[in-house]
Amino acid sequence: MATPSQNTGPTPVLLSVKSQQGIIAMHKEALTNFRAQGNLREQMREIDLAYAREADKSQAHQDAKRANRKGDKDRFQNITIPIVMPQVEAAVTYQASVFLTGVPLFGVASSPDYEDEALMMETAIDNQATRGGWARQLMLFFRDGFKYNLSAIEVPWERETTWTPETDMQFTGGKIAKPKEVIWEGNIVKRWDLYNSFWDNRVSPAEMYKKGDYAGTTELMSRIQLKQLIQSLPEVRIENIKRAFESQCSSINVGGAGNSEGFYIPSINPQALLDSSLTSGFNWEIWAQVAGAKQGIAYKSVYEVTTMYARIMPVDFDMNLPQAKTPQIWKFIIVNHSVLLYAERQTNAHNWLPVLMGQPLEDGLAYQTKSLAANVSPIQDITSAISNANIHALRRSISDRVLYDPSRITEAHINNPNPSAKIPVRPAAYGKNIGEAVFPFPFRNDQAQYNAQQIQQYGAMANMISGQNPVRQGQFVKGNKTQSEFDTVMGNANGRDQLTAMAYEAQVFTPLKEILKINILQYQGGVTLYNREKQQNVQIDPVALRKAVFQFKVSDGLTPTDKLMDTDSWITALQQIGTSPAIGSGYNIGPMFSYIMKIKGADISIFEKSQQQQAYEQAMAQYQQMVIQLYKQNPDMKPEQLPKQPLPQDFGYDPAQKAGTDKSAAPSQVPQQQQQQLQ
Repeated sequence: MATPSQNTGPTPVLLSVKSQQGIIAMHKEALTNFRAQGNLREQMREIDLAYAREADKSQAHQDAKRANRKGDKDRFQNITIPIVMPQVEAAVTYQASVFLTGVPLFGVASSPDYEDEALMMETAIDNQATRGGWARQLMLFFRDGFKYNLSAIEVPWERETTWTPETDMQFTGGKIAKPKEVIWEGNIVKRWDLYNSFWDNRVSPAEMYKKGDYAGTTELMSRIQLKQLIQSLPEVRIENIKRAFESQCSSINVGGAGNSEGFYIPSINPQALLDSSLTSGFNWEIWAQVAGAKQGIAYKSVYEVTTMYARIMPVDFDMNLPQAKTPQIWKFIIVNHSVLLYAERQTNAHNWLPVLMGQPLEDGLAYQTKSLAANVSPIQDITSAISNANIHALRRSISDRVLYDPSRITEAHINNPNPSAKIPVRPAAYGKNIGEAVFPFPFRNDQAQYNAQQIQQYGAMANMISGQNPVRQGQFVKGNKTQSEFDTVMGNANGRDQLTAMAYEAQVFTPLKEILKINILQYQGGVTLYNREKQQNVQIDPVALRKAVFQFKVSDGLTPTDKLMDTDSWITALQQIGTSPAIGSGYNIGPMFSYIMKIKGADISIFEKSQQQQAYEQAMAQYQQMVIQLYKQNPDMKPEQLPKQPLPQDFGYDPAQKAGTDKSAAPSQVPQQQQQQLQ
């Protein structure tokens, strides 16, 4: 029997033992089938080796590396010409500049009627992006895409327990802030490690979130991390907690064959600062025994924790729930592929798997399409081979092979590595021509002068494949182009990157923005947040947000707010209104100008004059004109003979208040006495 928990938002459910067994079986079947359909891990590892320039495992290269590390700098290592990494990083840089440099990361535009609600939405998204480090996660996402032509991010709505300081005079007399526990809720953007992820590959990656049946990822956790995860979950079966802590982690695979279901750590850099194996950790039993702790649970040093989203029909797993025969999206957390720790029905209004996958190069062949790194990897191999031909020539020039007569010269002396060593001959060579005892092979390196040119030619070919050019990679290129000609060339050079950005927008960022928007409209509670762009506190009103649900347009770097709202037309209209009194008399130009500036990212509405201030200033202008006319008529008029000067309070205006704070109040009328005096 499945027991749903009373909770708003995503609904945690306590499943029966039979239902848990069914979920575990489904998880193992999905993972096994995914690993059996291809060696994705090994292919990604080969790309990472090329990216890190660590694919050369030849004996001569390894011997030279060891000799160099020991201080022998006379040995020549092979050189891998950097082609893959610069191409990938140039592509990542462009996409990051398009999508990740704006503040806020995702802007929000709306009609003038809902500009306050748009500010609420924009503030909520920006606070969640800053707290969650979305820019870092998306940069990793872009880099995966250009290395493997495949990348994935998870976009769930999560609740976290955090702390905020508050002043309590009963706590240290108020000298130290008392931590107060609060619950934070919001969108999370998390990049998935593809080495340890699996998904429904029966559909194309770009459509997996709406057509796929499942997607999951595994990460390693320590005992403490797993304990914290359990405490953060709203509903967990108590009997499963001990089983989870005592379950055995499958063998961690470091750099070997990657088709097992266990956690995989690729071995890329043989000179990494730390060992790539993460399996070592505290032996809890040893230090617990020393401290005298009771061992009620046989803890392990590391755990594999899998988060899996799946479309299921509850009836298939013996779940007695409403709409059990209707496909539903569920989230499962499984420890060591054997213990179901948590089950939660996803009630998100978007009804998608919260996992988005991108392919920067999408040509309809799904997983057969080569990545940017794979396309230029052969260029790196051939340029490295040309460069290493020079290295081999250098090796031969200082340690050439010769023929010698062992009856006249000993082997130890002929192989002496000392370049200034004297070589004695045996008695058999006495009185004979020494030149006949040694015959060096002729050494010629006629191609060396052409190798550098060939490397440059192949490098240009790599740029042709990727659509890059040396200038975009930060290299100086001589030429006599004017600035206009240079800008035109560079604009055309961005065409391929813009096409990729459009693909990312359609595949990932459009559904991402929709998920962010819908989750906030569905789950966001009332809270006050700081808007760092507008530099003001914004009160989030969830009721007002939901009323404006169909008015929001979330923007990013590719589709900025001014494109969504067509601000060029607005500016043209504003100019026409300003130059035509007949048209301008029918519009409130001030609020219109503030709205356009707000779309452009500058909220100047706080500087708008209130109607009370405008009425007072208009009355003062009329009063000053009247005083001027009176003095013209009677230059000897005394000040006490002048009419009473208008005062701000007569119009309900307080100059000490900020501009724009009284815009909502009704305008005060000029007192009748003042009107009579002014007339």
